[in-house]
Amino acid sequence: MSDFYNLKAKTPAGQEISMADFEGKPVLIVNTATKCGLTPQFDGLEKLYQDYKESGLVVLGFPCNQFASQEPETNDTIVEACRINHGVTFQLTERAYVNGKNTHPIFKFLKKEKGGFPTSRIKWNFTKFLIDSKGKVVKRYAPTTTPDKIEDDIVLALK
Repeated sequence: MSDFYNLKAKTPAGQEISMADFEGKPVLIVNTATKCGLTPQFDGLEKLYQDYKESGLVVLGFPCNQFASQEPETNDTIVEACRINHGVTFQLTERAYVNGKNTHPIFKFLKKEKGGFPTSRIKWNFTKFLIDSKGKVVKRYAPTTTPDKIEDDIVLALK
């Protein structure tokens, strides 16, 4: 079993989410922010989720305030802001660190499995990781890679 399935996160309301619940499904993990120039990607992420959730795709958004304070929402208001402004229905987590000494364990795992260039550090909001149905990190996408550009990889991961 992949180490990915031993990891957990929490919803903005503090409920535990076990990655083991997603075994057998591809998972797209994204560090998000509601006040970023890339925030319109929420729309594309939601479209991918709507198009492929019945086939098994899971999308997890990890709000992060580490880049120019572009996630000012609190855990209490993140879900509402994303739903109202972008129609988001995929699962969001509580705010998380993706770099530094308080890096969330899921992002430690993701960066270890798919480092970036020249370092594994997350460079900005909307860095995306695709995990296959066996818990293997198959691809890391730059923040500027829009969700529509990764659709073919998601289709492959669903097979």
